Amino acid sequence: MVTVDVELSKCTGCAHCRDVCPVNVFEMQPRERFPGIVDDPAVGAKFQFRAEKSAVINGPDCIMCEACLFECEGECITIVDDEGKTHPSTYK
Repeated sequence: MVTVDVELSKCTGCAHCRDVCPVNVFEMQPRERFPGIVDDPAVGAKFQFRAEKSAVINGPDCIMCEACLFECEGECITIVDDEGKTHPSTYK
């Protein structure tokens, strides 16, 4: 089974993952739902953090198109495929 993970400290809330995902794996949720998450300063030096964070709500539905991996400005998404291979985000 494919698993999708979002490292919330790096998530800028850009919503690109949600916008490009053809199977609705992601949902934007208010930052308040994630108490204790501290934004990564290295990501903050490049991008502005927004009022929401991305949450994986339908991870098993992922079809491995990898669109989210290329669009994630915080490079916070990781997908592990059926064979156990890890696919990290790499912002284009």
